[in-house]
Amino acid sequence: MNKVVVGLSGGVDSSVAAAILHHQGYQVEGLTLWLMKGKGQCCSEGMVDAARICEQLGIPHHIVDSRDVFQANIVDYLVAGYSDGITPLPCSQCNKAVKFGPMLQYARSNLGIDKIATGHYARISYNAQTDRYQLRRAVDLNKDQTYFLYDLSQELLAGSVFPLGEKHKTETRQIAAEFGLKTADKPESMDLCLVESNGSMRAFLDKYIAPKKGDIVDRSGKVLGHHDGIHHYTIGQRKGLGIAAAEPLYVIGLDAVNNRVIVGDRNCADRTECTVQRVNWVSIAPPSAPIRAEVQIRYRSPAVPVTVIPLWEDGQDAHPTRVKLVFDEPQFSITPGQAAVWYDGDILLGGGIIER
Repeated sequence: MNKVVVGLSGGVDSSVAAAILHHQGYQVEGLTLWLMKGKGQCCSEGMVDAARICEQLGIPHHIVDSRDVFQANIVDYLVAGYSDGITPLPCSQCNKAVKFGPMLQYARSNLGIDKIATGHYARISYNAQTDRYQLRRAVDLNKDQTYFLYDLSQELLAGSVFPLGEKHKTETRQIAAEFGLKTADKPESMDLCLVESNGSMRAFLDKYIAPKKGDIVDRSGKVLGHHDGIHHYTIGQRKGLGIAAAEPLYVIGLDAVNNRVIVGDRNCADRTECTVQRVNWVSIAPPSAPIRAEVQIRYRSPAVPVTVIPLWEDGQDAHPTRVKLVFDEPQFSITPGQAAVWYDGDILLGGGIIER
């Protein structure tokens, strides 16, 4: 009998993933990661709902205390990034370092099971010609989550299953109702787990970063206003600047060294290129020459045409871990710390963290 460990968050998507595999005859075991220190509401409620689903399906349920791993890889990572004037993307970091990697290791080491499954909307295929696993967009493009999965290694893709990749969200809800799952009508989580448990990203950051007053300036350095911490701002932000101006102003830069927020009109926030670091080549081997692709520079932005140019460091013989992206048309509010992920149709080629 095929065995699989399903990562259960307590939401409807992971619940349906477990139910589908169980119905298909898999020997399923549930695994929930305890991520939050203290009374993290999303975690405490999630663990209870995950336990109920396992009880309902008649499968074992394991809880792994991952609070220290989450603190080091996500909380500390976010605080350091915002303090340095960048806007980190926690989800892709969390998927690789906190969820998929540790889950697969736990499944293999503790349960003797070689496969894990999650409720992500994505698909995995295998290309025999290139001997690589390919990460592909979900059928439901409105729910596609490949953007957050770009950092998964070939080993993790080989050991992962996405039962919802061919489903639409409406189908998922229908399946949950048909199975009578206790999470069938559970509202969807709309925010980062840290935001949900703290009320807002500002409230979360204020627990770790002390206020530090500074100037809001234009490109020439003229002082237009003041702020109480650059961690409250992000590139492209328009609202909440507290500045009266004849035309709308946007955050176009964060100067951590001088504790300044730099603003300008919308055109000032347009960029024709950017560099990307910590690149992970997913569905193809690292190229030795520029390639054409379509890139997303944030989760909800459309994919736009781009030339991806590998960058080699001095003395670097191995595959480049940095690239330069040259856009066919200028892009608004390219944000250091966020992910840039490039595709060929529905195939995710690679991705990394925007550097500058």
